[in-house]
Amino acid sequence: MDVRKKNIRSAMLFVLSAVILWSPVHVIAQQISKPEEIEWTWEVRPVHADPTLPNVLLLGDSITRNYYPEVKKQLDKVANVYLMSSSTSVGDPRLPLQIKEFAAMENASFKVIHFNNGMHGWEYSEAEYKAAFPSFLNAVRQINPSAFLIWATTTPVKEDILPGPTNARVVARNVIANRLAQQAGISIDRQHALMLHHADQYQDKVHFNPAGATIQGDQAARMIREALEKQK
Repeated sequence: MDVRKKNIRSAMLFVLSAVILWSPVHVIAQQISKPEEIEWTWEVRPVHADPTLPNVLLLGDSITRNYYPEVKKQLDKVANVYLMSSSTSVGDPRLPLQIKEFAAMENASFKVIHFNNGMHGWEYSEAEYKAAFPSFLNAVRQINPSAFLIWATTTPVKEDILPGPTNARVVARNVIANRLAQQAGISIDRQHALMLHHADQYQDKVHFNPAGATIQGDQAARMIREALEKQK
């Protein structure tokens, strides 16, 4: 083999190695689950969904689960309201799979999806959160590509808990998520800004009491109702 052919072969091998090393498959393979001490999922669906009403999905964590009853109450006879909440965080490769499984199980066409994720997974850095957010957003979109999406910002905490949640990290994640949501043309329910004005409504270090959850649900329901009106 002459020197020229040898150099070409070496260059081709280098390029092939680089492609394999930095391909999306490799990146995905590096994502690993970092479970918390307690992992959970919580799903609620209408006992008798009204086929004449649009379907709405709330997707998030225990904060979302807390204001779900108020949203359901305010949208009575307006929409069938479903809930999927879990402790799985953006950055965990299980999350898109869980969302896909939920969508397949419900087999419902959602007109509006109001979603959040940011209060769990503190073993993931904000860089990892940012890198994984597009795949989370894609999983939400795939539930129903024509659905109206509303991103809800992560709420402040009463007291910082290391390594998280801390208010500094909540704000950092909100900045990341808000920017990506805005770039995608997604509406934003600014729950964080809302609850900064209700620091007297905490039930514990993270969650709000029933009165606080009602305040949150009221804002979420109002935005969902407006989104439904836009789709008529």
